[in-house]
Amino acid sequence: MTSQPDEDDFAILTEPTTLVIKRWLPGKRERVWDYLADSDLRRKWLASGDMPATPGDTFTLTWRNSELSPDAPAPDGKGGEHSMESEIVTFDPPKTLEFIWGNGTVTFDLEQKGEKTLLTLTHTGIETRSNRVGISTGWHAHLNLLVAEIGGTERGSFWASYDALKTIYEARVP
Repeated sequence: MTSQPDEDDFAILTEPTTLVIKRWLPGKRERVWDYLADSDLRRKWLASGDMPATPGDTFTLTWRNSELSPDAPAPDGKGGEHSMESEIVTFDPPKTLEFIWGNGTVTFDLEQKGEKTLLTLTHTGIETRSNRVGISTGWHAHLNLLVAEIGGTERGSFWASYDALKTIYEARVP
């Protein structure tokens, strides 16, 4: 990650409990879709877990945060492994993936634009400011990993990125 993040990379609140964050990714949306839906590829930037294709089916996302940044220790309370039960809402390859996330939903929309894919992530149901800061920071840092992974560039330290971004989001999120 560069020392100063691009302004366009930041999550924005479109409603009090909804954030949207966008990323341009190299290549076709079918390839980006694979990084969203395939457990082994998703594990490299977010969390593993076999994802069913049928709306209403449940699955488990499992984070192994120490694997995301093996060169830097996780902050207290962020290391180790943790899981979250979820449910598929929309599974429409290679366009839209939506699933339950706590009290809200996470939606990935993919739009092909020439040789690039625009990923738009919408996360709803983020009820507290503390969660809006943490979730914005987390998605930003995770999407940085996805961009590097798909682009074949240096990943950098997830936790160093997370810590720097959290300071910025603390100032940005109302």
